[in-house]
Amino acid sequence: MEQQGKDVSVLAHIQRLVAEEHRLFEQGELAPDKSKRLADVQVELDQCWDLLRQRRAFARNRRRSVQAHVRPPEVVEKYIG
Repeated sequence: MEQQGKDVSVLAHIQRLVAEEHRLFEQGELAPDKSKRLADVQVELDQCWDLLRQRRAFARNRRRSVQAHVRPPEVVEKYIG
């Protein structure tokens, strides 16, 4: 049950980031600071999705999800798919 609570927290954070991403996209052409924020949001989204996938994989394999951790942008940004 504790794991589900952590996943819900990550999912809620993802929802907030997606909402912010959509608001930024709706603005059209962005000023440099907003453009940077959009890029930062997209990286953070990738990190959150990666963390959620790690936790679920550990849970499926009956391993402690404590081992799941936020990986650096250099790692998650190289994923294909």
